[in-house]
Amino acid sequence: MTPLTWVLLLAGVALNAAAQLLLKAATRVSGALVTDTGAVSWDAALKVLQAVPLWLGLSCYAVSVFLWIAALSRVSVSIAYPLLSIGYVVNAFAAAALFGEPLTAAKLAGIALIIAGVFILARAA
Repeated sequence: MTPLTWVLLLAGVALNAAAQLLLKAATRVSGALVTDTGAVSWDAALKVLQAVPLWLGLSCYAVSVFLWIAALSRVSVSIAYPLLSIGYVVNAFAAAALFGEPLTAAKLAGIALIIAGVFILARAA
């Protein structure tokens, strides 16, 4: 793969990961959108729609889709799609740092497997 292809892929993955974190941040403003009984909390829905992180996250998704399409025009989907798993790694560490989500031994083992898989895949590309 060319350096440009790597930039397109990794930028798309990074923006996708950022979008997830921003959407989580938006729910911290709104609270739970669905109650334990399964009912929609319309108050929370209105709050999340007014949350800046929601709109920033959706913007990140929009740009990431454009970059992803550009990347797919240059590399096969069988190589590109598994690289999305890098986002899991980024988000696990970012969620721990930003939201206090625990990084358990099982999560770290899974992250190590993901990294190994991406490394093997990238070398085959």
